[in-house]
Amino acid sequence: MLNHTTGQIKYHWLLCLFLNLVQIKMKFITSKKLLIFNCLFLIFQNVSLAQKLDPKGRNSYKSDHIIKSEITDKEYLIHMSFPKHYNIKDSITYPVLYVLDGKSTFGYFESKYIDSEKIEDVILVGISHKVMGIQSNINRFIDYTPYRDTITEKRIAKKFGFKYGTIKTGGANKFLECLKKEIVPFIDKNYKTNSERGISGHSLGGLFTAYCFVNSDNYFTKFGINSPSFQLNEGIFLKPAISKFSDSQNWDINPTKVFISTGENESPMMVSNMIKFSMFLQKRNYDNVDMNWRIYRNETHSSVIPICLNGTLTTLYEKK
Repeated sequence: MLNHTTGQIKYHWLLCLFLNLVQIKMKFITSKKLLIFNCLFLIFQNVSLAQKLDPKGRNSYKSDHIIKSEITDKEYLIHMSFPKHYNIKDSITYPVLYVLDGKSTFGYFESKYIDSEKIEDVILVGISHKVMGIQSNINRFIDYTPYRDTITEKRIAKKFGFKYGTIKTGGANKFLECLKKEIVPFIDKNYKTNSERGISGHSLGGLFTAYCFVNSDNYFTKFGINSPSFQLNEGIFLKPAISKFSDSQNWDINPTKVFISTGENESPMMVSNMIKFSMFLQKRNYDNVDMNWRIYRNETHSSVIPICLNGTLTTLYEKK
């Protein structure tokens, strides 16, 4: 039989040993958790920093980025312009306007934006094909046209002396997917953007912008549809677009602004189709669609560019 005092000592010794082991284990667990926490903190800190590229030190005459698309198998130049007070150290985020054919139109947008105090703060992102000259126009036809159009393919090939098959159409769905899955996520990841997105284009770019308006389902909420090429193959885009509006008494769409324009002296079919599209949309009078359209007097397809881009900015982003 154990001596009571001896048993008590052994009991206390075992209890102390057990408590020490528990304490050591808890310290190990705490240290392990602390190590994991520190690692996660460093990871998220690096991700956070990666989301805030500083636009300072940029060469505005060169593209900011080149994005290789796996969806369209094309390379795109990205030119950017930032609000005057854009700063990676604050928490302010900005809407983004995506400008198609950036090489030819982005300069107009940027100069108007820089010179105007009436335009709200917005990040401008110009998108253009990396290739130059004729190949750039070939890429525009496939990226910006919504449906396969063999009549236009033959007509354009003949006009420029190309072999039939050089001009291809009907890739707008892929280019829209490229925007949604590659270009826009890249911009959102690296710059201080919010969820308000706009898109603007002229000519074929205007056609693609109209396609986005009808089909992008709230992904964009501001649209600059300028001199849209609705005349291709007698309105191959226009018929399904108007059909959609005809079938939709109430359009479940977020608050949206649309600016549509053309020059008075553009091709008669381009002007008449633009009027047809605008008036039909206006008659529908959707609750959440704020639509303005304009025909610029005495302006041609080329001369109207700086004017309609100015109209796009002031209509979609004018300060309240």
